Amino acid sequence: MFDVLVYLFENYYQTQTYPDQDTLERKLHAAGFENDDIQDALDWLNTLTDLPKEALPESLDARQSFRGYSTDEATKLSLESRGFIAFLESAKILTPLLRELIIERGMALPNEIVGLDKLKVIVLMVLWTRRGNVDALILDELIPDGEKRRTH
Repeated sequence: MFDVLVYLFENYYQTQTYPDQDTLERKLHAAGFENDDIQDALDWLNTLTDLPKEALPESLDARQSFRGYSTDEATKLSLESRGFIAFLESAKILTPLLRELIIERGMALPNEIVGLDKLKVIVLMVLWTRRGNVDALILDELIPDGEKRRTH
């Protein structure tokens, strides 16, 4: 699933849009992805893009708040992942709303521990779908180590 999400980002980031779901499924299948991975990725992405944009007020001041994690969240999100979320928030890359979306999307993954590489893809997809653009320095940090960025 994560390979599909990275592929979508690399191929559609510049255009800011992607084709309708049927066309996209055909293109992903032609690119060699398995049907289950394609469907899981598109379902996960559709849930993210269907969420209301104003679930939390953007004006929440992260400097005056602390995000504690439930037992389930702490079990599912690795210590590295939680630390990376805190780093991104302290660097003003994430607002509290974006942080919560990232945590929610990580928790939505079935039966998987969300390590740092998976979390980076989640962050990438949340920033892309919510902001539309991602700073080049942040982009270099978020693209998984095995991938090379093709966008400029």
